[in-house]
Amino acid sequence: MYKVLLVDDERIILDGISRMMDWSSLQTELIGTARNGVEAFDFIQVQMPDIIISDIRMPGMDGLELVARVHEAYPQIRFVLLSGFGEFDYASRAMQYGVKHYLLKPTNEGKIGEALQEIVAELEQETNKESFVLNMKAELEKVMPHVKEQFLKEFVTNKTYGHWDWDYFRSLFKLDFDYQIRLLLFQLEGDFEFEHLFAIKNIAQEILESPLLSTTIGNHVLILLEESDHIDLLHERIYHIRDTFQTYYKMDTTIALSEPSHITKARHLYKQCLHLLNYRFYLGEGSLITRKDTEVSQEASPRELGWDEERLNMSVRSGHREEAEAALHAFIAGLKEAQLDIDVTKSYVIQQFVSLVRQCAPEEMNHYFTQIPLIVDMHTLQNIQTFMENVVLTMTERFYGLNKVKHSAIVQKVMDVINSQLGNTELSLNWVAHDMLYMNADYLGKLFKKETGEKFSNYVMKARINRATEMIAEDTDIKIFELAERLGFGDNPQYFSQVFKKYRGSTPSEYMKSTDTSAF
Repeated sequence: MYKVLLVDDERIILDGISRMMDWSSLQTELIGTARNGVEAFDFIQVQMPDIIISDIRMPGMDGLELVARVHEAYPQIRFVLLSGFGEFDYASRAMQYGVKHYLLKPTNEGKIGEALQEIVAELEQETNKESFVLNMKAELEKVMPHVKEQFLKEFVTNKTYGHWDWDYFRSLFKLDFDYQIRLLLFQLEGDFEFEHLFAIKNIAQEILESPLLSTTIGNHVLILLEESDHIDLLHERIYHIRDTFQTYYKMDTTIALSEPSHITKARHLYKQCLHLLNYRFYLGEGSLITRKDTEVSQEASPRELGWDEERLNMSVRSGHREEAEAALHAFIAGLKEAQLDIDVTKSYVIQQFVSLVRQCAPEEMNHYFTQIPLIVDMHTLQNIQTFMENVVLTMTERFYGLNKVKHSAIVQKVMDVINSQLGNTELSLNWVAHDMLYMNADYLGKLFKKETGEKFSNYVMKARINRATEMIAEDTDIKIFELAERLGFGDNPQYFSQVFKKYRGSTPSEYMKSTDTSAF
């Protein structure tokens, strides 16, 4: 309802118009009356009507003076002026204040109603227009951060903007032209969902306190920061982001931090970060990598790796586990120190791997040769080391079994129980000792370690992972959660994937892909 004030110095006219009008049918409400302009203006300041119906001739302050004062103070208020026949020229002066409705006395409810209908229509049209503009402004305010993010994202990654474009967007988004910035690029390790990218983006936004840009690009999270003099504090916050994410999601993330530079060099810094991430091959997953970490002098990088592959071969053939482990660690340490081209490093690993495999029986050779694509696809030297450790230990144990006496009867029983209970989530040293063999768990554990060369828990995990590879070979469409359930990991496929990667150097998904590829 629109509020109406009626002003006239004649009581009979006030009462007459008040009673004869059906105010509600006109979407109006009569909120008061006044006998002159002074009284009316006082009322207006308190009640703020939308429409004023006023006589033009009144004592004290007449209608024209009232129009002038109201127009100056409250220009949104609309007027309907009432006047006698001879006062039209006088009343027309009110038109300069936007008054459009002038009725001659005596008037009737129909004419007043028509005037009110026109004013109400105008007011509603203005209200709709204002509402539209306000809604547009609100929508623009909501979308503006996304537009800013998209511009900066394109500016950093793959778009070339001219000076006019940069000046325009800089003004639009209030970007300081003299920004010195750094870029952060996060790369999640292993199998992950897209939601994990958003999780680490949100964690980074909170810890880094309103970065200039925080977005996802492909499988990476990109953060653009204004340069700070406190580089040590920045490193602390980056580690805090990594550790927080690892705590909640049990996943590693590798981070590349660019050098500082002018914001117009952001694209160059982005390429620098992509280049830095390649060095996680040597520095390991979960590292914070800067340009300083990659500055290896030419003197410290030999062109060829001095390595005798027979050293590791002989240790494995002899069945000496400790010697084999030492030889493998020396081989990996030499690769890490040399920091050769990644493909060259992998070629050395494949050469050593093939040399080891040739010592095996023909059926074992075929199995190992199908795993060469895994080495090619590995992203870090740590993954390769884990993979090779598993291969070396497996082969060493195989030769140890051929060269030495058989395991004792008790240990053989333990191994038989393990093999038959791989899917049992309760499988543990205590369970086997107390429930199956009725022995002291501590004694049984020491005996098992002495005979097999490894702890009970490690043996179980390796047996489960070996069985997993067999199940994958038997059914390449098997689901990871099915493997986890059938191999004693319960409803925790993520933990199963982590263990599988630890022992095989790749996730189950990567292993399945390599198996499918090798079939062709």
